[in-house]
Amino acid sequence: MNHRFRRVSALALVVPLLGLAACSDDGDDAASSNEPVATTTIQDEATTTTAAPADEQQSADIVDTATKAGGFSTLLTAVKAAGLEETLRGDGPFTVFAPTDDAFAALPAGTLDQLLADPSGQLKSILTYHVVPGKVMAADVAGLDGKDVTTVNGATFRVQIGEDGGVSLTDGAGNTVKVVTTDVQASNGVIHVIDGVLLPG
Repeated sequence: MNHRFRRVSALALVVPLLGLAACSDDGDDAASSNEPVATTTIQDEATTTTAAPADEQQSADIVDTATKAGGFSTLLTAVKAAGLEETLRGDGPFTVFAPTDDAFAALPAGTLDQLLADPSGQLKSILTYHVVPGKVMAADVAGLDGKDVTTVNGATFRVQIGEDGGVSLTDGAGNTVKVVTTDVQASNGVIHVIDGVLLPG
């Protein structure tokens, strides 16, 4: 289902992915506004997400779900080129912030060709920057407002929630993208659609 992130005080799961060890999230104690924001990951102990009933759960994995949804042909081509398709068909769970075809088309001319020419290097680094370990549903994001979230890449992006409830992500290069569709569920995780390509910096 598609909806804006709801404001609740929950954090989502984190599980090991691609050989990364699960990390503990920073404390939820209120910090003064002049203190640096701590990098945040999400632990299974903290989640309050309720699993969907069995008859509502999706049978398609993330790759098949993105294929069926349409609008992600560039992303799927890049995932296959980087050798990540099998991983994203694995058990997970994974949260994928998926750029649309239009988002990739908005990159400077020649950028995508350059990335595809180095599939195991920069392309893989950028793609894994769009994946967060665990299943982070829209309802779990309010507790991440203003915090940096660690991706599979190892780098972070910052979550910001506007007064209207809209969510944006600021990447390591200082670019900000918007989350335009949420909670596209798959058997091994969830997809949130974004209108730009995140860059680690």
